Amino acid sequence: MLEQELVPIVQLGHPALRRAALPFDGELDAEELEALIALMRRVMHAAPGVGLAAPQLGIPLQIAVLEDTYDVGAEAAAVRDRQPLPFFTIINPRYEADGEDSAEFFEGCLSFEGYQGVVRRHASVVLDYTDPQSRQHMERFSGWQARIVQHETDHLYGTVYVDKVLTRSLCSNTEYARRWAAPDIEESQRVLGF
Repeated sequence: MLEQELVPIVQLGHPALRRAALPFDGELDAEELEALIALMRRVMHAAPGVGLAAPQLGIPLQIAVLEDTYDVGAEAAAVRDRQPLPFFTIINPRYEADGEDSAEFFEGCLSFEGYQGVVRRHASVVLDYTDPQSRQHMERFSGWQARIVQHETDHLYGTVYVDKVLTRSLCSNTEYARRWAAPDIEESQRVLGF
């Protein structure tokens, strides 16, 4: 079997990451949309990542794919409220905070390779989106799932996580793995002063 070709993920500085994507309104037929979603999923898995927005491939449409099946260990999963997120596609999404609680954790981005930083995000959100079959959904996400939903939806409106990062927490993946990969962020907060 021939390996299917992947396309590159655009990096910070590319204009597609800084513009609001266009709402999807049938620009692709069902077969083309299915092919795009399949490509996005392959690229996300190969990276590897837990989400990918169409602008990260230079495509200015409000489409993103999300999936988190990584085993981060029981302690980290509990501290981060991280549950598996089955694969799904969001089209023309919008989210709203579901309550006042927030959570701060390190996150990275496939379009800013090699770095991680702490971002304060809503602990729970309500996401309104359309699926590839044009069905409307309104779902509540909490914990790490809410973080992924916010991160990918933000991409569709020209926002990258570094716009929200607590700047003193920004570090290379090497330093993150070496020093700050604990289940919580208490030590990094104390040492880095954020």
